[in-house]
Amino acid sequence: MALRNHSTITEFILLGLDAAPHVQALLFVFVLVIYLLTLLGNLMLLLVIRADSHLHIPMYFFLSHLSFIDLCFSSVTVPKMLENLLSQRKTISVRGCLAQVFFVSVTAGTEACLLSVMSYDRYAAICHPLLYGQIMSKQLFMQLVWGSWGLGFLDALINILLAMNLVFCEAQIIHHFSCEMPSILPLSCSDVSRNIIALLCSTLLHGLGTFLLVFLSYVHIISTILSISSTSGRSKAFSTCSSHLSAVTLYYGSGLLRYLIPNSGSPMEMIFSVQYTMVTPMLNPLIYSLKNKEVKAAIRRILEKYFQHIRY
Repeated sequence: MALRNHSTITEFILLGLDAAPHVQALLFVFVLVIYLLTLLGNLMLLLVIRADSHLHIPMYFFLSHLSFIDLCFSSVTVPKMLENLLSQRKTISVRGCLAQVFFVSVTAGTEACLLSVMSYDRYAAICHPLLYGQIMSKQLFMQLVWGSWGLGFLDALINILLAMNLVFCEAQIIHHFSCEMPSILPLSCSDVSRNIIALLCSTLLHGLGTFLLVFLSYVHIISTILSISSTSGRSKAFSTCSSHLSAVTLYYGSGLLRYLIPNSGSPMEMIFSVQYTMVTPMLNPLIYSLKNKEVKAAIRRILEKYFQHIRY
């Protein structure tokens, strides 16, 4: 009965990056450069892994999916952000907002699962090198990857089905540059208790749950590395997981803080969101190409073949 006294809204206003016109122009250039670098870096990594047969192993199969997820992650939010930076009316329809929430949840949840899978792969490679081929069989790594996608999709589907039953009225300003579940729940005049419980379970599963798996894997990895007698052996073992450890630190550090701190539209909240939705997808291909000898060697081989082809 109370809802009849409210007018249901059909669009939200995104004010996360609201600023003076000259500042918005600078922000547009900044965001566009990050987005183009993200597309270029991740597409390059996908092509290198596809083109070089030396990289057709489980670790790089996981990495190719991580690059694809990062492409999707950025493409869900950044194009709308760029549009709003050039627009006077920074609006998004309720349906469009819910669609954005769904795809952000799918990509974020899948990436969290995939990072934990990649940590297990490094655990198997470093702690059980002689049995690695048996442990990480083709059947298993395919199941791990598609299981990650399946969990991410199922989790997002549950949350978005609950969100589709919400009624939004009166309040329509989102103090954020994109639609995420913590930002839209306070705007509803419906009972959001079930949504909050579902979101909390998602955060525990895809955030703290997968982080615990990563943590346990690295406890065993570090223990194994420290037990290696030679300095060169320890250095070589650590170099095989340093790239993944950097990616994990960037993603979980900013992502968990974004979802665990109160939703207030504060500058710190914006920084964490920009970090894990824009900066991390841009940095991942740089981390895996600059810190990984096999990827750098593969890029050199591809470039040598390309220049030889041009020469002759």
